[in-house]
Amino acid sequence: MLDFIYYPVSFILWCWHKVFGLVFGEANAVSWVLAIIFLTFTVRGIMFKPFVNQVRSMKKMQDFAPEMKKIQKKYSNDRQRQAMEMQKLQKEHGVNPLGSCLPMLLQIPVFIGLNHVLRMFTINPYGGPKTENYFFDEAGVKSYVSAKLFGTNLGDAIYTGVDMVSGGNAATGFHWGVAPVAIPLMIVASIATHLTARHSVQRQNPESATPQTAMMNKLTMYIFPLGVLIFGALFPIGLLFYWLANNGWTLMQQRLVYTKIDKEEQARKEAEKEKRANLGPKPGQKPTAPRPGQKPVQQKRNKPSSGGQVKKAGSPHGFAQTAPVTAENKDAKTASAEPSTNGSKENGADATELISDSTKKSGRKRR
Repeated sequence: MLDFIYYPVSFILWCWHKVFGLVFGEANAVSWVLAIIFLTFTVRGIMFKPFVNQVRSMKKMQDFAPEMKKIQKKYSNDRQRQAMEMQKLQKEHGVNPLGSCLPMLLQIPVFIGLNHVLRMFTINPYGGPKTENYFFDEAGVKSYVSAKLFGTNLGDAIYTGVDMVSGGNAATGFHWGVAPVAIPLMIVASIATHLTARHSVQRQNPESATPQTAMMNKLTMYIFPLGVLIFGALFPIGLLFYWLANNGWTLMQQRLVYTKIDKEEQARKEAEKEKRANLGPKPGQKPTAPRPGQKPVQQKRNKPSSGGQVKKAGSPHGFAQTAPVTAENKDAKTASAEPSTNGSKENGADATELISDSTKKSGRKRR
């Protein structure tokens, strides 16, 4: 029914087992453990891009979290309108809420497929000896069954009895001989799950916290690790290695991706700050453009000095332009005004008439 999951998972496992089998031997448990671990790394490498998109989507949702709270408060009595406005806001910011769940949803089929493939190494639903297991032939099946890790088969679990997660064809009940290998793996996997969840919660924006978010944080930080510690007793040894490798990869991936996104965010802020600084005036520089509503500055008129400076013609007072009075001009004026004593009467008469005429003209001007 789920062969479209089982065959790809078994093929990736088969490839890595062949690679490490050349180094450690195909029947060696180390080859199988490394094959399971690198199967996990291969699947997580395929999902690396969706994980980065998930982180960016969560970052955007945290940025406009205050707007979401306003919408929730405004339409608290109208759930339908609230959902429409939330979808509109997410569309404006280019956020897909389902994108954050995609990496987790893709891991579930891999987990189910690997568990089934490991179980089917020792279970034959048609009866008789096991001759093949998807991509593994009879030699591959015998290699897996004979591989022992500290005397324990990779398909064994502490408790066998739940068909969905039981490993191998062991008898139903507890198998305490598996505990020395399984319990340390369960503890380490539980701690890794807690650290992964804690690291993710620390990245959340406090302003975007809601009661639902707080509840989910508690589930991922405490309930899920506790579930791995308890229900890990039902998982075969090989599946515990998958869980441990998956959480270890997630923890390192989070650190790398978050560090990269933080650097990009810091570079963006510095670029915006530098852009604003370039647009503004430099320190000490006066603005060239007038301020809004400012009147243009008029040039001041030169005030006349009181040192005998004569105003020019056409001034507001309407006086004619005259030259400043000096000693030479004063003597010349006096000499021209005095009549000549050596001249004739005619000359004297003419001079008298000229003086009277000039006096009359100047009098008109003064009036």
